[in-house]
Amino acid sequence: MADDPQQPEEVRRLVEAIEAFEGIEDDEACAVAVSKALEDWPDHQVQLRTLRQQRVQAMKETGLTWKEIGLKLGGISAARAQQIATGVSGAQRRKAAEAKRVEALKAEE
Repeated sequence: MADDPQQPEEVRRLVEAIEAFEGIEDDEACAVAVSKALEDWPDHQVQLRTLRQQRVQAMKETGLTWKEIGLKLGGISAARAQQIATGVSGAQRRKAAEAKRVEALKAEE
């Protein structure tokens, strides 16, 4: 994955850093290093999501449509681009969809 020439440099470096864990020969040292990375990951994930949200909002402020933004973000839908701008995560979308499904099942009873 680190060899994908289409990836931005920062993504390539992040993937290479993750793949570097495999190069740690000592099992204990590798397990400890991976555990530490996983322990810190939620904070980094929040930072990444916040940064993406801010940048998508900035793109919208330049006059781009949600459809145009979605295309620039790799072909996601206009609705998903707007959700990103408002901070709606995939987990929130799945939870909302499940709640709708449960409500529909209850309505059928």
